[in-house]
Amino acid sequence: MKKIINTKTAPSPVGPYNQSIMAGGVLYGSGQIAINPATGDVVQDSIEDETRQVMKNIGEVLKEAGMTYENIAKCSVFVSDMHMYSRINAVYAEFFDEATAPARELVEVANLPKFVNIEISFIAVK
Repeated sequence: MKKIINTKTAPSPVGPYNQSIMAGGVLYGSGQIAINPATGDVVQDSIEDETRQVMKNIGEVLKEAGMTYENIAKCSVFVSDMHMYSRINAVYAEFFDEATAPARELVEVANLPKFVNIEISFIAVK
């Protein structure tokens, strides 16, 4: 059986989906973009600020599920420009210990919701 997990401290979904689903001790997190949940505005001052907001949004979903970044087993990162790779990695590294960081792919895509520069989804385990 699956359990829907949403929180008001992360952006509301912009379509017919939930922020995350818990099933069998595994949390499947929908893609997060850099929407500030307090204002509803997209954070796009820099790719660093945008990535940091995405990671904060993920943290809020994890917290609602009783988890932390350490529970993340896999991230899928989608970016609008591969030239931002090292700048994204620098911020991403603030949230994970390199020795225990999750598996990940980072791929360049043509467009993302609201024409943001980065979107990250995740899978976390208890």
